[in-house]
Amino acid sequence: MTLIDGAHHDGSALYVDNQVPDLGDKVSLRARVSVDAGVSSVYVRFLRDGEPHFVEAKADRTANGECWWQAEVELHNPVTSYRFLLRREHRRYSWLNGTGSHEHEVTDDEDFRLTTFAPPPAWAKEAVVYEIFPDRFAASRARRDLPAWAVPCDWYETSVAEHGEAATQVFGGDLPGIEAQLGYVQDLGPNVIYLTPFFPATSVHRYDAETFGAVDQLLGGDRALASLAAAAHNRGIRLLGDLTTNHCGSNHEWFKAAQADPSAPERGFYYWKEGTPGYACWYDYPSLPKFNYTSQALWERLISGPGSVTARWLKAPYSLDGWRIDVANMTGRYGLDDFNPAIARAMRSAMAAASPEPLLIAEYGHDFTHEVLGDGWHGVMNYAGFTKPAWAWLAPKDSNIMFLGQPVEIPRTSGRLVARNLAEFLGRVPWRVATHHFSLLCSHDTPRIRTVTGDPAAVRVGAALLFSFPGIPMVFSGDEIGLQGATGEGSRKPFPWDRTENWDRETWKTYKELIALRKSSLALSVGGFRWVHVGDDALVYLREAPGQRMLILLTRASGPDIVIDATAVGCSGEAHNYFGGAALRVHDGKVTLPGDGPMAQIWEVM
Repeated sequence: MTLIDGAHHDGSALYVDNQVPDLGDKVSLRARVSVDAGVSSVYVRFLRDGEPHFVEAKADRTANGECWWQAEVELHNPVTSYRFLLRREHRRYSWLNGTGSHEHEVTDDEDFRLTTFAPPPAWAKEAVVYEIFPDRFAASRARRDLPAWAVPCDWYETSVAEHGEAATQVFGGDLPGIEAQLGYVQDLGPNVIYLTPFFPATSVHRYDAETFGAVDQLLGGDRALASLAAAAHNRGIRLLGDLTTNHCGSNHEWFKAAQADPSAPERGFYYWKEGTPGYACWYDYPSLPKFNYTSQALWERLISGPGSVTARWLKAPYSLDGWRIDVANMTGRYGLDDFNPAIARAMRSAMAAASPEPLLIAEYGHDFTHEVLGDGWHGVMNYAGFTKPAWAWLAPKDSNIMFLGQPVEIPRTSGRLVARNLAEFLGRVPWRVATHHFSLLCSHDTPRIRTVTGDPAAVRVGAALLFSFPGIPMVFSGDEIGLQGATGEGSRKPFPWDRTENWDRETWKTYKELIALRKSSLALSVGGFRWVHVGDDALVYLREAPGQRMLILLTRASGPDIVIDATAVGCSGEAHNYFGGAALRVHDGKVTLPGDGPMAQIWEVM
């Protein structure tokens, strides 16, 4: 099944001349259309003050069997939705929108979108993120008194519990331990570290914070965070924190004050109700009381006031480079209350005032496309639009791993369905947002990708997808050495620093090679995305930027060689393999790609 169906557009620089437009700017939009598609004229349909308008595109140039059509649109609103209308032969027409070409009337939900909101930080374009769960990554072995809730565990001899009791298992990882291993992170290649929460709590995951005003002494305290941040920055590595804006812990100082005194200002920070436990909680866990954003005082302390939690940790001496927001989709939502969009915008504003270029990423486990436009969250953790389709394509047929929060096992789906899944989530948000999602194969909340696939060769294919797809690649520490785990808790195993004989060295080399390629390639970092071929067991696509075109082949099983027109991929006969080692065969205007599998190949075509 070939998906180059005669027309293409996305939000990258090849198709949108101004990547950071302001209100009132005129932006030039381009679409490429096969000369064989029978298209006689092209129009851009865009919304201005909610009303559709049309502007006719002009044929700009013809090359390699394609005609490039160009039109200008003035940005009158902060968000401008648009699509292309293609007039074809015999009074036929089609729409080209974010999810492809359609020969029927389509809704506005899948239109392309231009926004005039302030852009994400420039450094994020080249970001590769390494997620660290502090208790399990590296230990300085400093002697510290354990709190009453903690169960001391040996780094190598104690098994990580698969379920709730894991929350009290303390293995002793800390921030000085992470700092001591920054050389390892730098050698592997990530340039951003994302830390799960570091605030004092009554669990090792620390999503039940007791205060937002200090770093947990178990991790080394405030000085350890400041030292880690400085050391990371000296190596060119940025640091992101993890903040819960939906809830805190039942031992939090604010919640204790609210319980102790009904007249305290903190009383308004929470939702109180009849019955046990007497207040609203996250997922009905009494240990996680939910914040009530009808309280202006809560807004000021947590987000918008002088010295707010949001801003404080972005300033010296900690100088975090941004936040990942836990359960961002639930924040500020309870019954009739919905402060979520306002919270996202307020956090963005507070962060921008506190730090030059902070990044704000939201945790979403499901569809986010209807509420992430780029004025609040810069992007999301893309479980729905990346992790799920990757798992569904790479997992074995008889997988018994549950499918990311659903009461069913992972299905094994065809490449056609996977491509549709990827395309729909990629096409339903502004390009600038789509390219700032965290793409991830797994995280501290999920089974490990090695366990999901059961096959290091399939992990290699998944890694190639991760580092060649639009978005910010995120690696959960340990994936690169083949760590396994069948649940979120079970995946949080201590990093085996002293047992390197158990590391999967081939997987480590794969990650190192792909990270370096991602960081060095303009096309892989900021280029557009265009499907070339999709079959049940093979995916082929292009990443294209001015001056560079990368061709990616992924297979999950062996099949016949794939033959496509050389003009479809812009190959004049020259190609350089950057990953995988296979040659690209070009003959008589055709390009032949190997059908072996599982396999990943990345070429630069010229």
